[in-house]
Amino acid sequence: MSKTLEEIAQQLRAADKKVQLIYAFNGTGKTRLSRVMKNEIAPKNPEDDEPAPARRKFLYYSAFTEDLFVWDNDTEGDEDRKIRIQPNAFVDWVLRDRGQELNIINNFQHYTSRSITPSFPPETVVREIEGRRTNVLTFPEIRFAYTGGDNIENNVKISKGEENNLIWSVFYTLLQEVIALRKEPDPSQRDDNEYDDLEYVFIDDPVSSLDENHLIELAIDLAGLISSSRFENGDGVRYIVTTHNPLFFNVLCKELTGAARYLLKRNVTGQFLLEPKNGAANKSFSYHHHLISILRDAIDQDGVQKYHFNLLRNLYEKTANFLGYEHWTKLLSTAPEGRADYLKKLTNHYSHRELAFEEVADPTEKQKEDVEVLLDNLINNYGYWKQGEQNG
Repeated sequence: MSKTLEEIAQQLRAADKKVQLIYAFNGTGKTRLSRVMKNEIAPKNPEDDEPAPARRKFLYYSAFTEDLFVWDNDTEGDEDRKIRIQPNAFVDWVLRDRGQELNIINNFQHYTSRSITPSFPPETVVREIEGRRTNVLTFPEIRFAYTGGDNIENNVKISKGEENNLIWSVFYTLLQEVIALRKEPDPSQRDDNEYDDLEYVFIDDPVSSLDENHLIELAIDLAGLISSSRFENGDGVRYIVTTHNPLFFNVLCKELTGAARYLLKRNVTGQFLLEPKNGAANKSFSYHHHLISILRDAIDQDGVQKYHFNLLRNLYEKTANFLGYEHWTKLLSTAPEGRADYLKKLTNHYSHRELAFEEVADPTEKQKEDVEVLLDNLINNYGYWKQGEQNG
C-alpha cells in the first residue's frame, strides 16, 4: 500500500526497533525522509517561547549536514583557502565542549590520507545570552595542510570526496562521544547532559565518495558503533540508516543481524512503499548481481585487489546460506580437481576480518587468476545465480 513520506515516518517510528536499514535508489526521497522524520520526532511548537533544539531528540547526517560546510576559495588571492562552518551547535559541542579535534582528525585520516591534516582555528565572539553580552568560543572554519616528504603546504584545497569524508568524520566523532556518554544509564552520573533526551539518529548515505575497500570498512565500523550503543528493554537511542549503495547496505545487514531491513520505492503518483526485506532469499534485491559485476570488471581490467577476496567470500556465504549448505566451503566441492583446499586457504587468508585492512601482501598474478576460477565455479555450478538472472 502506497503512503506519503509522513506516513512512512510514522511507520518507522511505530516499528520501535533499535536499528532500521533502508535501501533506496538515488532520487527516491531518502534525504527528504530524514527531514520528515525529524518533524515526526521533534516537531516545532509555535506556542513554545523557548523550544528545545531538535538535535537533542533527533540527530541526523544528510545532505543538509553537508550544507553547513562551505568553501571559501579566496578567489582574489588564491592563497587563503578554507571551509567556512555555518554557525551550529553540534560542531561547537564536539569541538569546544568535548575537545574532540584530535579524534576528528584521526577518523578523517583513517579513511583518506595521513598526509592531509585538518585544523579548526578557534575564534571568540560576543553573543547575547539571557540578556547579557557574553564571550563565546566558536570554530568558524577548517583549514588543511598537506605534508609530502619534507614539504608542508598550508591552506590547501582538498577534493570533494575528501571534503565529504571530513564532514562525515565530524559527525561520526560526535556520535562516538554521544554513545560513550550514554553508556552511563543514570543521567545524573554523566559529565555532560546535552544529549540525554536523544531518541533517534538518522544517517543518510555517508559513503558517496568512498572506494569499495574503505566502504566495507566504514560499514563495519559504523555497525560496531551502533551495536555498542546502550539499548535495554526498549530504552536507548534508535537508528535509521539509508543508502543507495548495495554493498554498504548488505555489509550493514550482515553486521547488524537484528536490524529491520526495507526497500524504499516511489511510484508514479509520487507516493512511497516501504517494503520489508528479510532473509537471504531476497531475489528482488540484486546484491549478488552487483558483486558479480564488480568481480567481473576487476578480472577483465586486471584490477584484482585484496578486498575482492572479501567480496568473493561474501558471495559464497550468501549462496551457501540460500541453498542450505552448512558452510560456504562446501561449494568448493565443484572446484577444479585437487584445488578445493588451496582455494579455501587463499580466500580465508585475504578475507579474514583481522587481516582484510592490514598489511597483507597484494595478490600475485596467479592468485588474481584464482579469483576468476572461484567466480566461475560459483556461476557455472550453482543454478541459483542463473535463475536469479532469469527472474530479474
